[in-house]
Amino acid sequence: MSTVEAPGKARAQIKERTLRKDNWRIYPITTLVIFTAWVAYATVRAFWGSAFYVPEYHYLSPFYSPCVNEICGDAAEFGTFLPAETRGWIPFAAVSLPFLLLFRLTCYYYRKAYYRSYWASPPACGVAEPHKKYTGERRFPLIGQNLHRYFWVAAFLISLINTWDAVLAFHGKDGGFGIGLGTVILVVNVILLWAYTLSCHSCRHIVGGRLKNFSKHPVRYWMWGQVSKLNQRHGQYALITLGSLVVADLYITLVASGTISDLRFYN
Repeated sequence: MSTVEAPGKARAQIKERTLRKDNWRIYPITTLVIFTAWVAYATVRAFWGSAFYVPEYHYLSPFYSPCVNEICGDAAEFGTFLPAETRGWIPFAAVSLPFLLLFRLTCYYYRKAYYRSYWASPPACGVAEPHKKYTGERRFPLIGQNLHRYFWVAAFLISLINTWDAVLAFHGKDGGFGIGLGTVILVVNVILLWAYTLSCHSCRHIVGGRLKNFSKHPVRYWMWGQVSKLNQRHGQYALITLGSLVVADLYITLVASGTISDLRFYN
């Protein structure tokens, strides 16, 4: 007489990898292509070491902010400590890029995205996972994902710097006030970066977590409510900001290299 295992003790005994009829491979494949292309572009630009700043209008690429190499010149708003000889070996924004990379790498949305796309763990909901073991995020190196809340603090500070870069972009040829297409692009980019940063799950916890009674903290409760609204679109902001960063950097690269001229709206 055959025995039947208790529910939950074993996976369903079916030959098929999944019973899903939709094309579930689209999401992991598309995500893999987009992420790989973005990482390749960002890596090349971060180490390029040129065409990152337009001094006439104070346009600084977000991939080079804050610029801390001697080559930065007027773009070095916060000083420099990297010698020119490190060009091509160390990114000019060596202070910010590692923290921004770790912030996104440990982000809850990105975890889901690259777990599915690169590790197939699992590749989609309702699809069998190829890995035999699952240890969660309790061991090295994935236990490092728990540092996400601290990387958020660094990302928040860097967003302030990006905001300052956007403010400086309101610069005219004669040194006065001016607005160009580059100004608009940098402002839109920093707004989207703030939306992504503030919609973070860690930000939501920092704002309203550990409170036992919201009625006694009306300000924090209101802030928690606003962050919660943003949090609903956190995944969308995560993807949109990848695009806005590339657009901002590419436009500044083309203007700084003399390939195109900045479209000026005022002065």
